[in-house]
Amino acid sequence: MQRRTVLSGLAALTVAPGISLAQEGKPLNVIVPFPPGGATDITARSLQDPLSRILKQPVILLNRGGAGGSIGMAEAARATPDGLTVAVATLSTHGVNPAVYRKLPYDPIKDFIGVTEIVKAPGLMAMNASALPVKTFQEMVKYLKSNPGKVSYATPGNGTIGHMWGELFKSSTGTSMVHIPYRGTGPAINDVLGGQVAVYFDQVASSLPHIKAGKLRALAVSWPKRLDVLPDVPTYAELGFPINNDPSWFGLVAPAGTPAAAVNRIQQAVVQALQEPAVRERLAGQGLYPSGSTPAEFSAQVQREIAKMKKVAAYAKVFLD
Repeated sequence: MQRRTVLSGLAALTVAPGISLAQEGKPLNVIVPFPPGGATDITARSLQDPLSRILKQPVILLNRGGAGGSIGMAEAARATPDGLTVAVATLSTHGVNPAVYRKLPYDPIKDFIGVTEIVKAPGLMAMNASALPVKTFQEMVKYLKSNPGKVSYATPGNGTIGHMWGELFKSSTGTSMVHIPYRGTGPAINDVLGGQVAVYFDQVASSLPHIKAGKLRALAVSWPKRLDVLPDVPTYAELGFPINNDPSWFGLVAPAGTPAAAVNRIQQAVVQALQEPAVRERLAGQGLYPSGSTPAEFSAQVQREIAKMKKVAAYAKVFLD
């Protein structure tokens, strides 16, 4: 399916080369609804130069972090739908947030048009390598059951996928931890590295350099099989918790009303960029797996994710005002 999607996107580029001329030379603003340093930002920056070259226009990244991605997505929803603004949508902004927040400043379905999924992103549970007397997932569960409510875990914010993964871990293992939300991945990781918080839930990409440096210890990953970049870390399914095993993803959305030609032009450029060996290598090195999908496929995916996350939110009892 993935290969067919990519090939169809490339074919569209060859049969409709003129669609790029309308916006050529004008900046394309890409709203990144989280601060620099996290997996969302890494994904966007990996595509910035190749998209600029393919589209023949400057690509400007605008980091608008806060409120679990809601601030940036609300800004994107208000943007002029002229094909010159898109936003990086995530499982948090277009799956978790609509499932757990009673009120959002944007509607993930009515306010946006899906452009494409960019990558799938494995998640993980990690810990400060020296904060607790545990080394494995099983030892962590045992320790938490012996010390209920005494360990804190960090995430990039309330309503993020990291928050959902943390609460899902607690519910599925029967353990208790205190959630410490941050305004983005960078601040959360910094406090885990500094020992202020012991445990961390988020995408692999944001933690991988610190795991390789020995400062963080990965305990489990959410992916169908063990990752090439972390071959010694078991999946949640291996450990007996398949409900925790679904990965995250990143994609692009455009404001509702954006012309289909502009949406298709950007989608085709992303598909082409994802085929470049240098881009694929950079993403793979961060634990990110290129995908690519049509606007219709991605829009349908968002609707499925919201329905799925509502079930997970009910299971984990996560609801926010």
